[in-house]
Order: sequence, then C-alpha cells, then structure tokens
Amino acid sequence: MRVFNTLQLMRAFYRSLFCLFFIAANTVYAYDNLTPVEKIPDGLDFTLQDLDGKMHKLSDYKGKTVIINFWASWCPPCREEMPSMERAWQQIKNENIIMLAINVGEDEDTVFTFLGDFPVTFTILLDKSGEITESWPIRGLPTTYVISPQGKLVYRAIGGRNWDDKAILDTIRQLNK
Repeated sequence: MRVFNTLQLMRAFYRSLFCLFFIAANTVYAYDNLTPVEKIPDGLDFTLQDLDGKMHKLSDYKGKTVIINFWASWCPPCREEMPSMERAWQQIKNENIIMLAINVGEDEDTVFTFLGDFPVTFTILLDKSGEITESWPIRGLPTTYVISPQGKLVYRAIGGRNWDDKAILDTIRQLNK
C-alpha cells in the first residue's frame, strides 16, 4: 500500500483541478492576445535552477523583456502551446527578449521525458516545491507573464496561446522600444 503525505495529496489535487478547469473551459488557443496587468503584486523575484544546474534570478534580467511561462507536462494546453513557444523563441532570441518556462512541481526525469517529445531551446526552470508558483498570481496552467525591460509586470496570458502569432510577438517587441 502506498502512503501519500499531505504535500503529495495537495499537488495531486491541484494538478487535477488545473487540468479539469482547462479541459472543461476548452481554453487551448481560445485567446490570441495578451491582457494588460493592472494591479502589480510585490515580491515576484525568484531564483530557480535550470536543467543544467545553473541558477537563474529574475532580477538579473532587468533591461530585457522577459516572458515567463508556468507549465506542467500533465497539462494538455501546456503541451499544445510548447511547440509555438519554441517557434516564437527562434524568432525573438536575438531581440533583447528572454523566454523562461517554469515547470511546476515535477522532477528532472519527468521534464526530460517531456522534452524528448517537445524539444525546446529556451530556458526551462524547475519549481519542484511549487513555492515560486504559489507566490505568483497564477490562476491555472499554463499562465504566462511578460515583464518589461524596466522590471514591471505588464501582460498576462491565462491558457494556451499561439506564441508565434505575429500580433503577440509585435506586442512583446514594442516593450523594447
């Protein structure tokens, strides 16, 4: 008999809740825009490890536009949008724009397995404990934020997007002007 601790049960519950919410709402590519963020929460800086063990601190990217995507391998809309994120990254990687994808609550083996099916070249960060995700105003997965070069949270996208859509990329590029 397998024994679950409270944290494991909570994670399983939230995974199920996120997944059911987005499947029921059928939000994959329901929106192809970014929503301006009006109320900016405090204390959103973080330090997380990438798949190579390198630490990344959000505040180190000040002066660049940063796209931060919160995702998980079990999330259908996350799986749907990942290829478009890679295509977008190929278009913007030389434009003072950083793309970070924060995996929520999974271990390296799970993430590596996922990346075998969905290879990407942008930075994947690990939030194994979910602590960083809990400190951000995440409503479900995927949720993506765009931060201006001045370090201000300016846009949010809840649900899947076609990240290589010209209108979305043009909106993000405008932050660098």
